[in-house]
Amino acid sequence: MKAAVLFETGQPLQIVDEIKLPELTRGQVQVKIIYSGLCHSQLMEVNGGRGEDKYLPHLLGHEGVGIVEAIGKDVTKVQLGDKVVIGWIKGQGIDAPGGKYPHDNYVINSGGATTLAEQSIVAENRVVKLPHQFPEKLAMLLGCALPTGLGLVFNELKPEKNKTIAIFGLGGVGMSALLAAKLFNPTKLIAIDVTNDKLKLAKELGATDIVNASTQDPVAAILALTDNIGVDYSIEAGGTTQTIEQAFESVRDAGGQCIFASHPSNELKIQLEPHAFHRGKSIRGSWGGGSNPDKDIPMFADLYNNQSLNIAPLISKEYALEEINEALQDLESKSIVRALICCHAEK
Repeated sequence: MKAAVLFETGQPLQIVDEIKLPELTRGQVQVKIIYSGLCHSQLMEVNGGRGEDKYLPHLLGHEGVGIVEAIGKDVTKVQLGDKVVIGWIKGQGIDAPGGKYPHDNYVINSGGATTLAEQSIVAENRVVKLPHQFPEKLAMLLGCALPTGLGLVFNELKPEKNKTIAIFGLGGVGMSALLAAKLFNPTKLIAIDVTNDKLKLAKELGATDIVNASTQDPVAAILALTDNIGVDYSIEAGGTTQTIEQAFESVRDAGGQCIFASHPSNELKIQLEPHAFHRGKSIRGSWGGGSNPDKDIPMFADLYNNQSLNIAPLISKEYALEEINEALQDLESKSIVRALICCHAEK
């Protein structure tokens, strides 16, 4: 198979051909990858933002869609020929290790779910059957962006109706959270980003107000939009310490809630006003939107099929697997919402 491989942090991924597929062990599933997504987490891995990488060289990618080509011992969740969603959030099934791929005189490592390759060996608990009538190109969003972004709202924030909500950062997770928040009929749904194209899209998808944080102080703008009170809820998906701090500062006293899903570099710290907690503000992080893939993916598919979720605009551009470094650059420059990587399909 062919795959994008990280050999050294801080360096571009390398496309490696003729990688051998090892025999499957218990609980593993071999999937022919059709489409993969690209997430801020891959940028963190490539740039070394998670500290020392002990698994080099290794494969990347944690959201995708493909077809089951082989199953290991004791796998019962899927069968040969099933179309499946691959995601990083653990669900039902065996929590098997990722594949180890021999190549030349070294081994290429992988985690329980990798997708930036023509084939991938993944754990049974990282796959879910693709819901009926769900488009393949959009299905890769079910691996990370949608469970995290929608899950932030449905599973964790659980906002009351007719409240005020701010979304910081309009990547795949932030846009997904905005789509979910819209369903709770907020009186104000404020989208914050530094890219005008994303802000325009957010307005089209239901934001009542938009704030360009590169030209405005977002906290001051939110206070101006909420009678100097602040929002009831803020969701942070911008990926920086500054946006986490701003999202917390923008919620109201006496019950305002901030939840963040971003992952700044390990060495960075957030700074928050201690007295704000005494005044009743709260903040917490999210691990994958608290999603249960086996339960939530079918629910999200139903929302899409009922035309409650307009997710197609979240995919900004398609790339061939060989263009993976271009896609990473576009993601880092914030010029795209989500990239679609065509691993086994014509671009």
